[in-house]
Amino acid sequence: MKLSEIGKKISELRNEMNLTQGELAEGICTQASISLIEKGELDPNATILYQIAKKLGVDVNYFFHIGSTPRLDYIVEVKKQLRSLRINYKFEDMKEIIRAEEKNPLFYNNPDNMQYMLWHKSIYAFEIEKDYSRAVSIMEEALALIPNQKRAYTELELEMLMSLGGYEHRSNRFNQAINYFNKVETSLVGTKRILVDKTIQSRLYYHLARAHTRLGHFIHSISLATNGIQWCIDHEHLYLMPVLHYQIAYNYELMNQFEKALEYLDYSLQLFEFYPDNPGGGFVLEKRAEYVRRVEQS
Repeated sequence: MKLSEIGKKISELRNEMNLTQGELAEGICTQASISLIEKGELDPNATILYQIAKKLGVDVNYFFHIGSTPRLDYIVEVKKQLRSLRINYKFEDMKEIIRAEEKNPLFYNNPDNMQYMLWHKSIYAFEIEKDYSRAVSIMEEALALIPNQKRAYTELELEMLMSLGGYEHRSNRFNQAINYFNKVETSLVGTKRILVDKTIQSRLYYHLARAHTRLGHFIHSISLATNGIQWCIDHEHLYLMPVLHYQIAYNYELMNQFEKALEYLDYSLQLFEFYPDNPGGGFVLEKRAEYVRRVEQS
């Protein structure tokens, strides 16, 4: 639905209820934001739209009438916003959406949607509240929503297992992290599924490689990263190629093989040129000077 149409519906309902823009905005956003929304000049995020609908006494789906599945539009929008905030590390901004939507029947009455919400709530607990136990507990609650006896993990559940592995890695429990990542690998191999989000496979190689590096399994880590690079090439998927090459370089650094480390570091630098906004490129460039010095000293 066009922004102007959403804004028009909000304006019509507000006037029917004899509310000023300021009165509608109270406790939700600014009066100026309501004005821009009604003019079709500002896209309200999912939480604000949900709160506006609640104040106007309508179901949020009143604003979504595309095709025969109006409810899907709102759910998709919420998930899209949460994903964007997650991948851009804007965890604080996730809080308000989570707080509003976990009380929304479109989510709590649907196990799949609620799993998605609880996944992000768990991430918030880990990243912002720094509460490992609570984060794990929320994730276990989410995984228990849909019994997994005699069925494969869904793609969302694979993501959740990856997150649990990430929690363990960040808590320096590398064997436990590998256990979670191995569950993902077993599921992918066992089902031979075609992933909608192909980054799951490349991230799996990368996270496994990092965990094995931390355990001192340098050769195995190199093998995993090499397999990850080949997978990316086979699937024409550049995502994580720079850091996979860096991980190999780092293993050779830890093995004091700086010529090989420099070789893979240069591959990594070349690939980072495709992602100029990624701060990793600057870090790798600084590393290069150290590697060159060590090669010259040998």
